[in-house]
Amino acid sequence: VEFAVGIELVHSASLVVDDIIDRSELRRGTPSAWAEYGHGPAIVASDGLLGEAFGLFSTNERAMQAVSESMVELGEGEATELVAQPTSEEEYVELARRKTGALFRAAAELGAIAADADAYTVENFGTYAEKVGVAFQMRDDVLDATADSDDLGKPTGHDAEMERPSLVQVGDLTPEEANERAREQSQVALDALEAVDADSSKALEYLRDLAEFVVVRER
Repeated sequence: VEFAVGIELVHSASLVVDDIIDRSELRRGTPSAWAEYGHGPAIVASDGLLGEAFGLFSTNERAMQAVSESMVELGEGEATELVAQPTSEEEYVELARRKTGALFRAAAELGAIAADADAYTVENFGTYAEKVGVAFQMRDDVLDATADSDDLGKPTGHDAEMERPSLVQVGDLTPEEANERAREQSQVALDALEAVDADSSKALEYLRDLAEFVVVRER
């Protein structure tokens, strides 16, 4: 439970910073932290969330390593996006892996670590989640280009307005083609999940459903 709470705190902290960088005033249909309270309080809140999170991970060296590595990847991804836009699909996928997939990977690895799984199992769960994260980001790009802002719960057309890299723009793809790329990532995730030596269970079925849901979600 501590690991689950901890990774949610890390995720929430990253969203606070994301909204500041993107100058996004809405998060899930409500005012973002910086829009409601200002930049200073929002940054302090993000720092506090990270401190609480790492306190929860501190009892397990493997957990600390998994989360620390994901935070480095996330930070490098954010920094890369600020100074250099991807110019190819390959560069876009690497950016999405760092900015989104890395935190997904950490969440899945933490679950396996909590279950005292071997390194092979931890790696496969991590790969599964990383690919789900990349597929999620690709679908996010499609929704930003096609969805209604009221349905989505946040402003749309933001990628173009902020000149942020979008799979649709970088790859010069139609939304349908971009969504097919997301499905390809989802399939790699499912393949990694199948490699895990575990009995069939409701938990595994949920993970399969999640990999399929991220490419059809509407918000």
